[in-house]
Amino acid sequence: MNKGIHKLTDKEARNATTEGARQRKLADGGGLTLVVRPTSKAWWLRYRFHGKERTLTLGSYPRTSLKEARAARDEALKLLDQGIDPVDYRRMEQRRRQTETADTFQSIALEWYETIHKHEVGATTHPKNLRRMEMHLFPYIGRMPIRDITPPDALSTLRRIEQKGHVDNAHRLKTIIGQVFRYAVGIGKAERDITVDLRGLLRSPSVKHYAAITDPEQLGDLLRVLWGYEGTPTVSAALKLAPLFFLRPGDLRQMQWDQIDWQKAQWSAQRTKNSDPLIVPLADQAIEILRELEPINGRSPYVFPSARSRARPMSENAVTAALINLGYKDTMTGHGFRATARTLLEEELRFPVAIIEMQMAHRVRDVHGRAYNRTQWLDERRKMMQTWADYLEGLRNVRS
Repeated sequence: MNKGIHKLTDKEARNATTEGARQRKLADGGGLTLVVRPTSKAWWLRYRFHGKERTLTLGSYPRTSLKEARAARDEALKLLDQGIDPVDYRRMEQRRRQTETADTFQSIALEWYETIHKHEVGATTHPKNLRRMEMHLFPYIGRMPIRDITPPDALSTLRRIEQKGHVDNAHRLKTIIGQVFRYAVGIGKAERDITVDLRGLLRSPSVKHYAAITDPEQLGDLLRVLWGYEGTPTVSAALKLAPLFFLRPGDLRQMQWDQIDWQKAQWSAQRTKNSDPLIVPLADQAIEILRELEPINGRSPYVFPSARSRARPMSENAVTAALINLGYKDTMTGHGFRATARTLLEEELRFPVAIIEMQMAHRVRDVHGRAYNRTQWLDERRKMMQTWADYLEGLRNVRS
């Protein structure tokens, strides 16, 4: 053992006092010193770097024992042997740890949610995705620095959901993880999207088919039932407009009075599931229904307000629940009107698929892969929506 170091014993460190002075220093060797003050004791490491004397604090005594202080001194001396200043190294490590804390998956995910996701998807979709992250992702990988998360980490998190039988939800969350990582790559917080390595490692999601009526005669029967509905005026109007508009139930319920241009006979739906705005031409029949509802719900910003609060729209399941009450549990849903319109507009009324798809708020692209804007083919869509409304009215008025 080098005689110049390990001069102190545990007993000497424990019993050391200032002996009446303001401060007393007891050297252990190798630059390690126990600095004794009337009310405290602390370990210092004194060394020279590029000709300048520097001091590195190694902790208080007895919280940092003599053995621990010596180990910290030895680590610092190793850094000096490599030409690294221990004080500068500690500062860099502190900054790195602070950065890692700020760059956790949860912090990056919430930043992505606030700056990107909330503005790209519908008003009913982004709160659901936030809740999914809070329930299924943050408890497991939320505190991990996003750079340290590996494909197996993400897969293990997703498998927890998959093993509960929620395969569709596992795939949704895989997509969300990928979106967060791509955002992190863009702002310099991650190297790549790790979900690329997870392809084929989750069970395939089930394909969800919504119950729908596509037979004209059966549709006529349904329409007569809808027009005879004796529930609230709000749900009654929604039931009548659902087949006319054939939008997603979540988009229909968000309809607001100030989005309706009565002169142009159109509704500008501000945001759909695909985050794109959509113009819905209003057929004469739709305007008549809306005009009848306006004196009842006109004080609410929503055309279909909740029964509990006029400041909120009605439930997304209101139309489907009414259909179930009318006896259509297994044959028709609110979402099913989309399949009805998609089938009959093409097969019975012979409208071009691209125009139908655009009016359904699906993204339609040109030959160059560019998405058409929301005003594309508006005249053709006006004609289609009026023809469709006339067709439905004809089916409703035909008695078998």
